[in-house]
Amino acid sequence: MSQFWNAWNKRKDRLRNQKLEQHANKSMDSVKDSPVTSLLEDNIVLIEQQFGKSDDLVVRRFQISTGKEAAVIFLDGMVDRNVISDFVIRSLTTENVTYLAPATNELETTNQLRQIVRNILSGNSVLFIDGSSEVYLINSRGWDRRSVMEPQTESVVRGPRDGFTETLSVNAALIRFRLKDPNLRVKHLIVGQRTQTDVFVMHIDGVAHPPIVEEIIRRIEDLNLDGILETGYIEQMIQDHRYSPFPQIQNTERPDKIVANLLEGKVAILVDGTPFVLIAPAVLSQFYQSPEDYYERFYIASLIRFIRVISILIALLLPSLYIAFSSFHPEMIPSRLVIAMAAGRSTVPFPSLVEAMFMEIAIEILREASVRLPGPIGPTIGIVGALVVGEAAVSAGLVSPVMVIIVAVTTIGSFASPSYSAAIAIRMLRFPVMFMAGLFGLYGIMLFIIVMLIHLSSIKSFGVPYLSPISPVNMMGMRDLFLRLPHHLMKLRPSMFRVHDRIRMREDDQS
Repeated sequence: MSQFWNAWNKRKDRLRNQKLEQHANKSMDSVKDSPVTSLLEDNIVLIEQQFGKSDDLVVRRFQISTGKEAAVIFLDGMVDRNVISDFVIRSLTTENVTYLAPATNELETTNQLRQIVRNILSGNSVLFIDGSSEVYLINSRGWDRRSVMEPQTESVVRGPRDGFTETLSVNAALIRFRLKDPNLRVKHLIVGQRTQTDVFVMHIDGVAHPPIVEEIIRRIEDLNLDGILETGYIEQMIQDHRYSPFPQIQNTERPDKIVANLLEGKVAILVDGTPFVLIAPAVLSQFYQSPEDYYERFYIASLIRFIRVISILIALLLPSLYIAFSSFHPEMIPSRLVIAMAAGRSTVPFPSLVEAMFMEIAIEILREASVRLPGPIGPTIGIVGALVVGEAAVSAGLVSPVMVIIVAVTTIGSFASPSYSAAIAIRMLRFPVMFMAGLFGLYGIMLFIIVMLIHLSSIKSFGVPYLSPISPVNMMGMRDLFLRLPHHLMKLRPSMFRVHDRIRMREDDQS
């Protein structure tokens, strides 16, 4: 049976690659990797043919001081026209110019058509001079870009306030600003046959495990997609277990978090056009950890981290425990509480499972609606909607007051997770565990937990076990798990990421 499925999957991959090759006929692969001529008019016609005489393709002709004809070609809206006017055309039309190169620091030459088209699409301008087969590639990018702002999805009480933007060069500079290490390596990749998206893979040479870095680069290079618009495309395609609800690659908007993970021996993946940067490999424990855990004193950070773990467990199990106790195990509840719960449920016509499902679905709808509404009214509608729906449901006898409290506490607990991806996974798993509790009570909950732990034990992120440092046990990693020990007790990097340089605190650096 396994041989049959392997053959079937190979056949699907072969058909998919054939379709991608057919679609690629109109992408960058269709541009011939051939040299241009020395004739200006022929080169202009050639470039116009490649862009289909698009209206935003600008061709500015002029005559340089030596008397030769020249032309600058660029895409409107993607360049800084002042650079072209002041540092290219003006410098070449000056009487006393003694060289053909324009007055700009970032300048390259080529005669290959594919590289010329690639630079025009990237926002650069190209300079053609009649009689010369060398084409000048000028960095004149100048489109509008968002400035560095505080991350919206990862707010902290104490810590840096700058976050990534949609510009790849700015994001790389934010990392370089914090990590002044000449061993920081950047691998530039181009992904997407039509979008030609720039991707940076960053790691610290001598710390990160080379096979992990090579595997990440190989998986990205093997992507056969028309376009990459966000890091989520790469995350879904390169992770080991695509059908698992648990995220196996972490994403963040915070440069300080990226630097901290690079120092742990991990790899950062930056994509042009998005402020979210990927961190790989990832383990389960880092999804409930926050950067400010390391900025506060260790006992404060440990307490906050413990609260997060309890909140995640509440978000996952509290509704199902209510269903199990009220339906199957009422003898485990104190007598007075049982009487109060029975009085509240006296008018409810549904079993506890249906009651809980109804309230959870209503809360999820309200939560999604509040996210999609405009910023100023979104939170207001969410809070008011939840209060109105909850009060109306209790007054109508559809749900009990205890159920409203449980759903409210569950929702608040899900917000305590620092990672949105991990919180989504908990929200998804809440429904099947409620269903198991409605069928089998506490036995169903335990069965679900056992199956979930088996699944977590089988997951790996680029060869790193997902439950590390719990399974397999890593004592150095355990010092930064549920509790965060003082920095001077974490002298070594955890070996679960197979780092080369394990020492992060030298003996002579201790205070």
